[in-house]
Amino acid sequence: MSTLLTEPTVETSAANEPRRLPRYSLSLPTKVEVKVDNKFSWNEITRLEDVSAFGAGFHLKKPVKRGRLVLVSAPMPRQLRCFDFLEPQYKVWALVRKCVPITETPGAELYAVGVAFIGKTPPASFNENPAKLYDLSVRDEGGLWQLVDAAPNPDESDLPAYARRHTRFAIPESLVVELLDEHGDIAASEITVTENVSLGGAAVFTSFNVDIGSFLRVKSERLNTSIISVVRGKRVGQDGIVRLHVEFIDHLFPLEGIE
Repeated sequence: MSTLLTEPTVETSAANEPRRLPRYSLSLPTKVEVKVDNKFSWNEITRLEDVSAFGAGFHLKKPVKRGRLVLVSAPMPRQLRCFDFLEPQYKVWALVRKCVPITETPGAELYAVGVAFIGKTPPASFNENPAKLYDLSVRDEGGLWQLVDAAPNPDESDLPAYARRHTRFAIPESLVVELLDEHGDIAASEITVTENVSLGGAAVFTSFNVDIGSFLRVKSERLNTSIISVVRGKRVGQDGIVRLHVEFIDHLFPLEGIE
């Protein structure tokens, strides 16, 4: 058996006391599948950095929002499984608890991701809305974590910075927004500014008449960044201008470049 790592702390919303879970340094080839919504999904092959029966850590080239469910597949040792003990691949659904950028080189981004295992199947609400965010409740008798709906405005003052929802800043950053068709080609383009922006999303002024779930490419020449994004909502302000609320998919926004 591999050397036991220092036990990490996993925060829960069900109690004030952190849960301490022993994790083992066990490098195994791992497939991580992320379903952004009913139209778009992606997957990546990586390797485990550490693992226990109840969670794991690994690196990804794309960020994943805290609170999102992902499917993790790896040839896990039987003693670290809670089900499917004889299957060659252990496929377990997991909740993203942290996603931390660990490189700053444009085009070579890497993120350290930590997940908590929640079971063999996702909840019915995930099948209805894969973009839904969750939080941890308590572990069941088998040791896996149970889920609750993520609070819309959670109190995260007691969490480390990496584990908090992304704070939005009221910054008018100039952007080029490109509307993508079903083939990924540019259907329309406009120059606009943000109403607010965070690492993981933004509200942008737009003249586009698009539906929720539409895909965009958000580009900043000043910050030398281009990010695939999905429309999560839209609203009309008192000024009569439409705002699109977008989630960044393949990169985080480089807020360190905004003064």
